Amino acid sequence: MRGLRPLTAAGTRRRTEALLLVFVIAIAVFGHVSAGLAMNGELPPNLAGFTLSMTLLSLVGHLGVRRFAAYADPLILPLAMLLTGLGLVLIHRLDQSYIERYGGAPNAPDQLLWTVVGVAACLLVLALLRDHRLLQRFIYITMAVALVLLIAPVFFGADTYGAKRWIILFGFSLQPGEFVKIMIAVFFAGYLVIHRDSLSLTGRRFLGMRLPPMRQLGPIITVWIVSMLVLVFERDLGTSLIFFGVFVVMLYVATERTSWIVCGVLMASVGAFVVGSTEPHVKARVAAWLNPLSYYWKDRPPGVTSDQSAQALFSFGTGGVSGTGLGLGHPELIKFAGRSDFILTTVGEELGLAGVMAVLILYALLVQRGLRMALGARDPFGKLLAVGLSAALALQVFVVAGGVTGLIPLTGKALPFLAKGGSSLLANWIMIALLLRISDSAERQRQADARGPVETTITPMVVPPPHPEGVRGSPPAVLSRSPAPGCGGASASSSRSPSSP
Repeated sequence: MRGLRPLTAAGTRRRTEALLLVFVIAIAVFGHVSAGLAMNGELPPNLAGFTLSMTLLSLVGHLGVRRFAAYADPLILPLAMLLTGLGLVLIHRLDQSYIERYGGAPNAPDQLLWTVVGVAACLLVLALLRDHRLLQRFIYITMAVALVLLIAPVFFGADTYGAKRWIILFGFSLQPGEFVKIMIAVFFAGYLVIHRDSLSLTGRRFLGMRLPPMRQLGPIITVWIVSMLVLVFERDLGTSLIFFGVFVVMLYVATERTSWIVCGVLMASVGAFVVGSTEPHVKARVAAWLNPLSYYWKDRPPGVTSDQSAQALFSFGTGGVSGTGLGLGHPELIKFAGRSDFILTTVGEELGLAGVMAVLILYALLVQRGLRMALGARDPFGKLLAVGLSAALALQVFVVAGGVTGLIPLTGKALPFLAKGGSSLLANWIMIALLLRISDSAERQRQADARGPVETTITPMVVPPPHPEGVRGSPPAVLSRSPAPGCGGASASSSRSPSSP
């Protein structure tokens, strides 16, 4: 019966995942129908295509996980698919309002295409990367590629709303920062596994804290300088915050030293103050954050355009607790960025505080599953990688939601899975693949440990008859071990026959 236990555990997880995916499809289709009825008084014309697309994406994703990661966490794929489906519903709803008011082309078909590409990339990573520990061999190559992608917008990018975060390759726009967050998590996980002892056991005490030595302080200073350079030359506040925040979180988890958190907060504060007071774009963002209604002032500071922030606050206020109803609000008043940076305002206006909390809970559940698998992983690299990926997701949600709601200055990042953007969608589905792989490996190891060691049987000691020649002593007792399952009929017994007279 013990041999059936792993198969039963894997089957139970996948059945749970399939059941949750059915609910995901139902919620997404219901939202699409509700928006169509509210806006046009009839069912959406592409209802059959949308239902078929969500069904096929969920089915292919489920079958791929069942084939390549049968022991993976059953909540990760449904959570990612639900957020992606809600994003498709919102973008299709926003397309109609934006086209009626400003013209242009719809974005929902492109978002659906990028969803297909993202799910395919997720399954490809699961099929090719059968052990996440293989990534530990390429940490320095990964970091070199990440640095190249980080600095590429400085030379090949164009200003987009005051920031350089996009590059054009073969006619496609690419946002490198979305992929860099995964690469830096891989690099930091491998680096901290190697240098964890030296980072946690050395240093001098100062004011009750053990400060790291200068030699070990070098990596965090380097990362701090790189993040500041990204902030200065690319004016990308969101990528800089995520880049530095992931490193500090992983340092603390690896070393359990509060001094790293203190150093990180102090360095981030100093860098933000210096860059925020000197770099014009960042300074304007801070001014717009402090005075979101300055757009309506005649004497507003030069370069400050806070109309989007003001409209976002009005949207949240209009939505109240329960919202105006999906399709009954006016999110198109937020020009140009309602389908990307400010898509959460549509949720706040039309679904209210309840809808915003539901979306944030979905992100919190996804982060919690990542941290849970970090606790279950047996190898240090897998633990730190799961923590890094979860921290990157949590930080991105924080900087986007915090900027839209007025908690922090706007960063220009896209809300994962929900907002328009092919680069963001593709990178986040690759992140889901890595989390699935770590979860699968951790659960396989846990099931192997639960089965315990191979059972052995010891035969009773057999005392041979006295030697015919009367030689003293007797041959040793025979210790036999039952063969392990699957090892053939070979016996592990060892015996030595007495020498011939």
